[in-house]
Amino acid sequence: MVDFSRLAYVDLETTGGKPTRDSITEIAIVQTLDGVVTNKWQSLVCPDTYIPLMIQKLTDITPEMVADAPNIDELIPTIIEMFEGHVVVAHNARFDVSFLRNAFKQYGVEFKYPVVCTVKLSRKMYPQFKVHNLDSIIKRFDLSCDARHRAMGDTAALPQLVSRMIDDCNAENVFSCHAITAKTF
Repeated sequence: MVDFSRLAYVDLETTGGKPTRDSITEIAIVQTLDGVVTNKWQSLVCPDTYIPLMIQKLTDITPEMVADAPNIDELIPTIIEMFEGHVVVAHNARFDVSFLRNAFKQYGVEFKYPVVCTVKLSRKMYPQFKVHNLDSIIKRFDLSCDARHRAMGDTAALPQLVSRMIDDCNAENVFSCHAITAKTF
């Protein structure tokens, strides 16, 4: 049985959309216990590759900003510590988890955490809406997001979304939804 009292919300910024070719440039994790934020952590990540100009414009993350940042291998122990005993929650989890699985694999450890995808949750809880991207959800529910397309800004919006879902549909309905998986993405 999965314990949903301890959640670790995560968001990544990357150099592109393919986890076996592209690299992580930023990560943020927000831990909650029974819906209350208990810890926040973020780090820029040196991608050891070029950041395309389109991505720089979208995220405002430049090569200069990440030049002296740790690489993902240096951050894996912290990420493992932050995920341990938590359900991992991400918006479009397939994207974030695929990058994390790849990074964990290269580090020599298995990504073994249960995952909740807030896109899938949103589709289940609010089928009346056609669009479930983060921009639409932030606007629809008037969520706070200090820095869109930055890891902590996007991550910080997710506990608000889950709280809203729980208010609208109660926790049992939210977490009994089929948006929960431990399978490989």
